[in-house]
Amino acid sequence: MTAPDPTMDTITRAVMLGRDGDTDAARSTLVDLWAEISPSGDPLHRCTLAHYLADLYDDPAQALMWDVRALDAAAALTDDRAQQHHATLTVRGFYPSLHLNLADNLRRLGSFDAARTHLDAATDCLDALGDDAYGQMIRTALDGVAADVRSGSTARRASAPQS
Repeated sequence: MTAPDPTMDTITRAVMLGRDGDTDAARSTLVDLWAEISPSGDPLHRCTLAHYLADLYDDPAQALMWDVRALDAAAALTDDRAQQHHATLTVRGFYPSLHLNLADNLRRLGSFDAARTHLDAATDCLDALGDDAYGQMIRTALDGVAADVRSGSTARRASAPQS
């Protein structure tokens, strides 16, 4: 059993607000929490918060800023710390989604070479994902972003998280 984590609970509540359509309140909550955590705070909190906050921005440049922060935090995260939150988590398992989001933002900004670099990085870590609904969702999204990169599309993908 994991110990209670009030910060992760606050992140989860904010994510639910965003999914329920109150993106302004979700963004505000997460930005305020980011200030409390600080850029040198717990990497699990920073990674999770930034990853979800990026999804609350329609502007790919704003989303990219938060996705870079999530990737930076993942680099400081250990499996031990991740498993304190949930026993099955590994940091390597975070990377396909983190790189996917970076690739999609870069693609939307027209930076196709940089997007391909992150698609390759995501693909290199796919073995860390299970053969389950989440793993299939990430693999399908990677295929979609890769197709958009090949076609030169900068349009928002219909399956992208909505803010």
